[in-house]
Amino acid sequence: MKRIAILGSTGSIGTQTLEVVENNQDIQVTALAAGSNIRLLEEQIRKFHPTLACVWDEKKAAELRTNIADLSVKVVSGMDGLLEVAVQPEAEILVTAIVGMIGIRPTIAAMKAGKDIALANKETLVTAGHIIMPLAKEVGVKILPVDSEHSAIFQSLNGEDKKAIDKILLTASGGPFRGWTKEQLAGVRPEDALKHPNWTMGRKITIDSSTMVNKGLEVMEARWLFGVEMDQVQVVVQPQSVIHSMVQFADGAVIAQLGTPDMKLPIQYALYYPERRFLPGERLDFAKLGSITFENPDMEVFRGLKLAYKAGKRGGSLPTVYNAANECAVGKFLNREISYLTIIDMIEGAMEHHRVVENPDVDAILAAERETYEYIESRW
Repeated sequence: MKRIAILGSTGSIGTQTLEVVENNQDIQVTALAAGSNIRLLEEQIRKFHPTLACVWDEKKAAELRTNIADLSVKVVSGMDGLLEVAVQPEAEILVTAIVGMIGIRPTIAAMKAGKDIALANKETLVTAGHIIMPLAKEVGVKILPVDSEHSAIFQSLNGEDKKAIDKILLTASGGPFRGWTKEQLAGVRPEDALKHPNWTMGRKITIDSSTMVNKGLEVMEARWLFGVEMDQVQVVVQPQSVIHSMVQFADGAVIAQLGTPDMKLPIQYALYYPERRFLPGERLDFAKLGSITFENPDMEVFRGLKLAYKAGKRGGSLPTVYNAANECAVGKFLNREISYLTIIDMIEGAMEHHRVVENPDVDAILAAERETYEYIESRW
């Protein structure tokens, strides 16, 4: 019996993780954490019977305590609650499906408590990869990627010597605006950007996919996960979302992982690694598919990707600023406070304004996040 705790159980990755649990009979959910959706969290608690639940907002947590007073479930709140979930003795694996830099401290705490990490919170590595990866090695825990692209790279490297990596070919769908000009993007509304052609994801990550900022974050994440330089990660647009990513080795061989666009595959692979389990769902039909096409990303129109390479190469606290500025900008765009193109202008402005801190600790990372929010609020 595998025992898991989930941070972000009511989000897209969290709910699909629980679908994987339902499809298998040997995973026990010991703890769940959510932001504010206590209606869905209560349903999950009653179905999966965790002993611990966390709600970020204390008022919502108090309401949940009343709603599940008939159950023997401890309800906690805030960062202290997330940390309690992260180090809960019963769990072996922590699924970090929470969105944002809020996931850094719980991830570190879980690792120090000996938990393997099924990582879906990309901000943890983007901003603190220089802390997370050496710590994983030091304490002997696994970082198992849940993102489809990083899972594909992880699978392609199975049994291979990482020292033989020539480059990582990180695939991108191109999002809903592939091939558009900057002039066409000027009038994009939130409802337009939320229509991804292939994947069903949360609102924030769907917007990030449309701007290709999400791909920029994934490039920085891959740099830490697989121990390569930023220039060794090449983004390739593959609109069918069939090849989830590839690795090119020193001898010129390329190994790829293919499949239908279904997030449950990388989730299940992370939970059962190195075992492969049956997963119900659609299978690739290559005759029906017909062809797989490739393009270079347009980094002049989608400047968010170009800025990600700049942030990743400079390092220090600059990736934190990139990520924090984007989080703030996407929130404003979804609230119709700014235009679509202003998202990238905000990121660029914040990066130019920032004085980089070399090798930041967690406190310095979180300080850079706060300073970025303050800068954006003062300018826009």
